[in-house]
Amino acid sequence: MGIYDLVVKRIHELCKERSITPNALSYMSGVSQSTVKSILNGESKNPGIVTLKKLCDGLDINIVEFFDTDEFKHLEQEIE
Repeated sequence: MGIYDLVVKRIHELCKERSITPNALSYMSGVSQSTVKSILNGESKNPGIVTLKKLCDGLDINIVEFFDTDEFKHLEQEIE
């Protein structure tokens, strides 16, 4: 599983934990619904740190907490 897949999985996990939809996350974070949808549907392979920070703000977590999972900690370095 690559980093992009882990980001999508993490967003889904955090929404589920908070019992919110991706549309609700969009509203809470100020990130457009189309952007959230494109990230979650694989249309946007690089959401960017500013967008992730906004999503984290909407989820009331910091960026470190977003990436603080075993899967991210053990992610192989990707060279492209």
